[in-house]
Amino acid sequence: MNGKTGQSELKYNLSWVRTVLKNKGVLSKGGKGIWVLNEYDSIEFGNNKKAFIGVVEEQDADEEVMETENWKKVAIEILIEKLSPSSFERLIQRILREKGFSQVEITGKTGDGGIDGKGIAKINGILSFHIIFQCKRYKGKVTASAIRDFRGAMVGRTDKGLFITTGSFTRDAIREATRDGAPAIDLMDGDKIAEKLKELNLGIDIELREHVVVNQKWFENF
Repeated sequence: MNGKTGQSELKYNLSWVRTVLKNKGVLSKGGKGIWVLNEYDSIEFGNNKKAFIGVVEEQDADEEVMETENWKKVAIEILIEKLSPSSFERLIQRILREKGFSQVEITGKTGDGGIDGKGIAKINGILSFHIIFQCKRYKGKVTASAIRDFRGAMVGRTDKGLFITTGSFTRDAIREATRDGAPAIDLMDGDKIAEKLKELNLGIDIELREHVVVNQKWFENF
C-alpha cells in the first residue's frame, strides 16, 4: 500500500504514469474512461529543464491521485454521518436496481440474522438467482465472525449472499467469505460503493477540466 494515498502501489504507479504521459502530450482524454494515444515527436531537454519538469509532473501526479482518493473519502463520510440506517438501505436498494437486480426489497427486521434485503440477479438475461444482503454503515472493519453469522442466516433461504459495508473487511473476513465448502458471499466495501455511485451518477457529479496546451510546432510552420 502507498503511504501517501492508502491505495495499492500498482494503482498509484499507473495513475502517476498516466499523468506524466498526459503532460508530455503522449496521451489525451477522449471521454469518460477513455484515453487516446497521440502521435508525438521525441523531445530532449537539458539536464536542468528535465529535472524541473520531472518535479512538476510528479507533483501533478500526486495531486491527481490524492484528488481521486479524496472524493471517495468524502462520499463515504456522507454515507456514514448524514444518512440514517434506513436511508442507507434505500440507497443500496437503488444501486442494486440500477445494476439490473429485480424485485429488490428492504426486509430488515430485528432478530432476522442481520438480513436487510433481498432481490433477484440475472446473468445475461437468462440465468437468475436469489440473493439476500446485509448493510453495515460504519467506519470499522467487518470481521470473519460477522461473515459467519450472516452465512448462518442465509443458509437454506437464498442462492447467494451479499455483504455491504461503508467500512472494509479484515483479511480473515475475506477468506471466510470464499471458504471452501461453504456458500460463497460477495463483499462490497466503502470504496466499491463510492465507485458504483460514480458509475451510476448517483450523487457523484463528474466535472471535466479544460487542459490548454500551446502547440509551438504549429506556429513554427508559419
